[in-house]
Amino acid sequence: YFFGFRAAAVMAVCVASCKISEYVWQKLAKQAMTVGDLSAAVTGLLLAYNLPPSIPFWMAAAGSVFAIIVVKQFFGGIGCNIVNPALAGRAFMISSWPVPMTFWTLDGVSGATPLAMIKEGSMENLPGMYDLFIGHVGGCIGETSAAALLVGFAILLYKGIIGWHIPAVYIGTVAVLTAVMGRPAGPLYEVMAGGLFLGAIFMATDYTTSPMTKRGQVIFAFGCGLLTSLIRVFGGYPEGVSYSILIMNLTVPLIDKFTKPRIFGEVKKHG
Repeated sequence: YFFGFRAAAVMAVCVASCKISEYVWQKLAKQAMTVGDLSAAVTGLLLAYNLPPSIPFWMAAAGSVFAIIVVKQFFGGIGCNIVNPALAGRAFMISSWPVPMTFWTLDGVSGATPLAMIKEGSMENLPGMYDLFIGHVGGCIGETSAAALLVGFAILLYKGIIGWHIPAVYIGTVAVLTAVMGRPAGPLYEVMAGGLFLGAIFMATDYTTSPMTKRGQVIFAFGCGLLTSLIRVFGGYPEGVSYSILIMNLTVPLIDKFTKPRIFGEVKKHG
């Protein structure tokens, strides 16, 4: 809402680019068409949520193509990718175009993000909790409004689309570690700032790139929270959600291996 038409345009570009990329790839590779299942559209929407509203349209399109072709289709298509395509697309864009990906100026909302201000020690310039809650702060398109994200979480939980384990453990871990490490803004402010709610609710819960068992999901979420906190405190970049989830995505096969329940009557192999 605060970012206006520009945000809607970025979302449209990402969704269209993802769907076109998937169609062209499957056409050239003579594969069965999956454009109609809307998974490419979801990837485009999630990528757009992780972009600043002022990002040039061609960069948004390039990130979308990378997410679909390199991250998803190269590994066999839907259900076969080893990391979250939208987050991988964002990571590709940050490494390729760091300045447009980390700063923007739009009417009404401009400048550095709250986490960047904390990183720089500019505590006196931090937005208030109310602005942080409703989303009237600098940030990516889908990460600024804690209120909207919590509503989305409630809907997904009510409909049984996601479970509570990953979001709750992820956010809780960051809150506890923030308090333990004595971060100046405090735990509540830090969990509401940046992309934590967006990542914990909509990205880390992806079925393909998260563990199958509840025990595995708790381990996965704790790892995400630990890495996010460490990157925020010690990393060169003020936010660590994307990289934390991507790193933990790579550990999912190992987590699944050690947390899957033993089949009743199965005999453990020796030697």
